[in-house]
Amino acid sequence: MLDELLGRAELKARIAELEDERDALAGRLEGESDRRKEAARARQEAEKEVNRLEDRVTELEDRVERLSGDDDSLDFRGTEDLRGDRLREVLSRLDSLSTDAEGALTAAVSDDRSLPSAAESAFGDRAPLVRRAAPCVALTDDAGLVSVALSPPRQPDGFDAWSDGFDLDPAWFHPTETTVVALVRGDLFALGRYTDGDLEFVEGFESDVKSTHSKGGFSQARFERIREGQIDDHIDRCHEVLDEFLGGDSGAGEGVAGDDADLVVLGERTVLGEFRERAALTATVDASGDPEAALAEASREFWTTRLYRL
Repeated sequence: MLDELLGRAELKARIAELEDERDALAGRLEGESDRRKEAARARQEAEKEVNRLEDRVTELEDRVERLSGDDDSLDFRGTEDLRGDRLREVLSRLDSLSTDAEGALTAAVSDDRSLPSAAESAFGDRAPLVRRAAPCVALTDDAGLVSVALSPPRQPDGFDAWSDGFDLDPAWFHPTETTVVALVRGDLFALGRYTDGDLEFVEGFESDVKSTHSKGGFSQARFERIREGQIDDHIDRCHEVLDEFLGGDSGAGEGVAGDDADLVVLGERTVLGEFRERAALTATVDASGDPEAALAEASREFWTTRLYRL
C-alpha cells in the first residue's frame, strides 16, 4: 500500500523488467560468443580444405599436361615426403656417395624454365621430370646410379656443379641454431626457437577478431572496418613481440635471439605480407589448435622435403 502511495510499485516493476532484459541479453551474448568460436573453427577447417583442393587441382593439371604432351610416357618412379629421422637417413646416403672428380652433379633448379644445360644433358630424356619437380635440387651421377630431385624448405639460388660428391647444405633442409620460427594468423601468434634441432616454444597469444557478420546490428561495411582494425592491432602486437625477442628499430635493443637470428614466418597468406621485410623466409601453412600446438604443426609441415625419384 505504501509503495503504491509513494509511486515505488511502478518503479520496482520496471526494475524487474530491466533485470529480466539484462539476463536475456547476457544469455544472448554468451550464445554469440560460442557461435563466434565455432565460426572461427569452421573457417580454419574451410581454409585447410581449400588448400587441400588447390593442391589436388595442381596435381590434376600436371597430370593433364603430362598426358597431353609429348612426354606423356614419363612419370616419376615415386615420390615421398621426408622429415625427421627419415630425412636425415636419406641425406646421409646421398652424402656418402663418392666418385671420381666430376662424377656427381648437383643442380639447383629455380623453376621449370631455368634448367641448366649440364642438367639437361645429364638427365637426358628424364630432364622434363626435373622441370616438373622444380623448384628443386636435382642429383645424378655419371653412372646413372642416382637420379633424384629434392624440394627442400629453403630452395637455394640456381647453380650446377660436377664434383666428387653431391653438394648438399644442411641449412636447406633443417633449422639451424639461429633459426627462429613464428606462426601468424589473423587471430593467433606463436613464437619458437630451435635448440639442438628441437623446437622450443617461447610464447604465443590469441586475439579476439570478429570472424562473421551477423545480419542486423550494424552494416557489413562497419563490420569489415572493425574486423580490419582488430587484425591490424593483432599484427602490431605480433611485431612488438618480435621486436622484443629479436631486437629491431623500435628501440628494443639487441633482443633475446641476437642480431644473427634467422627468422622464418609461417601462416596465412593474407597476413604474411606484413612480415616479408623482416623475415628471411615466409611460407603458407595449415595449422590449427592453441598457439603451442599450432606452431609445432606448422613447423613440422614446413621442415618437410619432397623426394622425387626420376
